[in-house]
Amino acid sequence: MKRLNQSSVKEFLLLGFSSHPEKQTLLFFVFLTMYTVILVGNLTIFTIIRMDSRLHTPMYFFLSTLACVDICFTSMTVPKLLVDLLSAKKTISFSSCIVQLHFFLSFGNMDSFLLGIMGFDRYMAICRPLHYAQIMRKRLCILLVLAAWVIVSLHSSVHSILASRLLYCGSNEIHHFYCDLPPLLKLSCSDTSANELVLFTETTIILLTPLLCILLSYFRIAIVIMKIRSSDGRRKAFSTCVSHLISIVLFYGPVLFTYIRPSSAYSLDRDIGISVMYSIVTSMLNPFVYSIRNNDVKEALRKLESKIPCHR
Repeated sequence: MKRLNQSSVKEFLLLGFSSHPEKQTLLFFVFLTMYTVILVGNLTIFTIIRMDSRLHTPMYFFLSTLACVDICFTSMTVPKLLVDLLSAKKTISFSSCIVQLHFFLSFGNMDSFLLGIMGFDRYMAICRPLHYAQIMRKRLCILLVLAAWVIVSLHSSVHSILASRLLYCGSNEIHHFYCDLPPLLKLSCSDTSANELVLFTETTIILLTPLLCILLSYFRIAIVIMKIRSSDGRRKAFSTCVSHLISIVLFYGPVLFTYIRPSSAYSLDRDIGISVMYSIVTSMLNPFVYSIRNNDVKEALRKLESKIPCHR
């Protein structure tokens, strides 16, 4: 971080949605509504899992952790976006930009690792049910989450340090609504080949490792489900995976498109829309995805509602 002061750019302009000035107020209320849903939905999921002893299992421990991470993930960008939508000057300081980049990558990659861990959990539950309780103990669950956090923190530190050491001596306009790597690399006036190499190789490994774990887990799960003779049994086994599979598609599709490609392929409107999808929409939909088809969560929610006094 020693070269922070060598950059002539002291602050950036976040121009994410400034190309639509007539829609700023409308966008403010849209994103405010989405952020409120994210906070209420994920806090509700976390609360009912912590309060209902029947949900104190590895699967729901990971789900409650995912809910917390989703809140943190969106909180890295949406509050600043809301302020910018109502401000004439949409600036962010150089140091704040790097900090935002670091934590955005940390929580975003933590989402990815949690999806991978949840895939492993589904594999153990369906393919090795007799050993599930013995292997998936609380200690192992906590260690898996801690190990994932250490990995994503190191990964984010590498990218934020490399980004902070680049020179930004030309335009300071970031055509995005938060500080992300592709637009920052495109903005830099120094050689970014090392950054792009690290972005492509390390990010590919960080993203594809959990995804590979998920694919292998579901390959084995599919084999086991196909061996179940009863159609009722197959449907019941598959239904425990549907919510997780939906989250995987919502998250990994946009993320892989954004990060595993050269920065020269960056396109303003298209990439902002994709970023909104994986950084906001997915976090907003996750509570619904994991509750609508989940009888345990719905029952716990009804139990929580019955405890809330009604004043008439």
